[in-house]
Amino acid sequence: MMKVDLKNEVMKALHLVKDPEIDSISVVDLGMIESVETKENSVSIQLLPTFMGCPALDIIKNNVVKVLSQIKEIEQVDVQFVYHPPWTSDRITEDGRRALKEFGIAPPPIQLDETGEWHVDCPYCESTYTTIENLFGPTACRSILYCKSCKNPFEAMKPISTLM
Repeated sequence: MMKVDLKNEVMKALHLVKDPEIDSISVVDLGMIESVETKENSVSIQLLPTFMGCPALDIIKNNVVKVLSQIKEIEQVDVQFVYHPPWTSDRITEDGRRALKEFGIAPPPIQLDETGEWHVDCPYCESTYTTIENLFGPTACRSILYCKSCKNPFEAMKPISTLM
């Protein structure tokens, strides 16, 4: 019984750990949590990095340890990054997709079309009349787009798939 309660407390706490670059979305809603195991007074977390070379991994790990160490039943926290299965953008939850949009970042398209091309709507006016300005945005997982309707530039999460 205690194990289930502790695991629930851990999951609640992990919702407080935000992506350092997009502070409106948690690592849970970003789909980075691969597994959570609790044993007596310890917890072991496996996280999937959104990209292999993500510069924020140490910050994320430290924030996970800090948040989970505040749970009185936990004395030991082990955080590991795993690369299998690889993270894909379809792991982002519906709450995560809303949080990205509220932050001004278009969530990744749910499905690529048959040609492998992707398209995102403007997070500000929801227009489909957008163009990619630069495939490479401020981070490896985002691109810069422009909305021809509201005339605003915006970022979009790239669709990441194991099929690409």
